[in-house]
This record gives sequence, structure tokens and C-alpha cells, in this order.
Amino acid sequence: MAAEAPKVGAKEAYVVDSAGTVHFGKRETRRVPVASLVKVMTAYVVLREARLSDTITISATDVKYAARGGAATAGLKKGERFTVNDLLYALMLPSGADAANALARHYGPGKEAFVAKMNRTARSLGLTNTRYTNADGMPTPANGGYSTAFDQAKLAQHALENGTFTSVVSSRTHKVSKTKVHRKHTWTNTNKLLSRADGVLGVKTGYTNAAGHCLLFAGERNGRKVVGVLLDDQNERRFSTAERLLDYAAEQIAFG
Repeated sequence: MAAEAPKVGAKEAYVVDSAGTVHFGKRETRRVPVASLVKVMTAYVVLREARLSDTITISATDVKYAARGGAATAGLKKGERFTVNDLLYALMLPSGADAANALARHYGPGKEAFVAKMNRTARSLGLTNTRYTNADGMPTPANGGYSTAFDQAKLAQHALENGTFTSVVSSRTHKVSKTKVHRKHTWTNTNKLLSRADGVLGVKTGYTNAAGHCLLFAGERNGRKVVGVLLDDQNERRFSTAERLLDYAAEQIAFG
């Protein structure tokens, strides 16, 4: 007999697998801020048009913008130059707003044009309750962005079809050696679920005062790819809840 669904303290949550089976839902269509889960779309848009070997020089505005409002950064400095491949790790592991803005500036070109691309992409993927206002997920005073647990799960399913994206978000650390164009950097993934459970594929953590602690997660379970979203949760609890939800989905799949 399959177990009962675990208790979920997050205000919004959703779990679905690659066969389309929904394993959990809680206010999954409610529009709310999703903090740095926004960076999943940033990476997705970049990967659709960039070459991983493209290089981008970090500007003063990338660094200054990221520093305001307490945004997480990858510690990038003005004048450093990185490949897109490395910047994707800087974006997704330490959740670098500096990397987000460098990528948006380059591939808009310009941040406003890049955000327009994010919103067009959202519409093309059927994310009908999603609106982006920037590439990093930091709150904006007016015309704030929003999404839903349902939309974020759908986005993750698309993003995880890209092998590079999956390699990035499933990595615990990424190191770049010192070169003539940048310093040595070591970026650590903020997603603690990677070390808590087997078969975890990522995907992204997030936090702002408005959004609370968020987690978009995925794992391979009984031959299916399970994707889950927890919005407005507690910091450590989101990881233990995600682990239980993956186990619960595995049981549901096994019992058919």
C-alpha cells in the first residue's frame, strides 16, 4: 500500500513526473514572486542562442547592480572575462546576480531586451501565469514579477532537456583556475538536496523577503524524471520536504 503524501509547510507546492502524473499540489496556480528561480529562465534563454565558448567581460554595472539590495553574487570583478559555460555555473550554483546581469546585458543585448526575451519564451512554453521583470529575481518596487509552482515545474521540465543545463545544476561545485583574464574562483551549489538524496538533478534555490525560501528540484525515480517546486517555505525545511516528496513520488510510481 502506498504511503500518504507528506506534510508540506510551503505555501505553494507542486510535484509532477515525466509521464505527466501529478503527485502533489498546493495552491500551484497562485501567482507569487519566486526569487532566484527566475535564473532558470535566464539560463534557458542564454542556452538557446549562446555558444558555450562565447566570452563576456564583466562590467562595473554588473557588479554594482548585483551588490545592491543584498543580492547573492559570484564574486565577479570589473574587467574579468569568462566563457558563457563558466558564467552559467556562476549564475546557477552561488546564484550570482552579477553573472545574471552580465549574461542579460550581452544577450539582450541590454537587460530590457533580455527580459522581453524571457517573457516571450515564457509565453511560447505555455507559462501563462509568469511574468519576468529582471534576470536575477530580485524584487522590483513597481510592476513586480511573478510565477506559479505549476509554471516553474513546467519550465524545469523543458530546461532539463538540455544536457548542459542539467550538468550545471547537478554540480556541487565548479572551479575556474586563474588566468590572464580572471582570478581563481570556486562556486558552491546552494542546493543542499544534492548531498541529501541520490539521483538528484538540481535545480535551483531562491530567497527574498517577499518570496520566502524557494526550491525547484528534480530527481530520477523509478525510470521517471520527477520535478517539484516549493515556494515560500523555511530554509532547511525545504530540503527535507523535497527529499520526502521525491520518495513519495517514487512510491506512487512503483504502485502504479
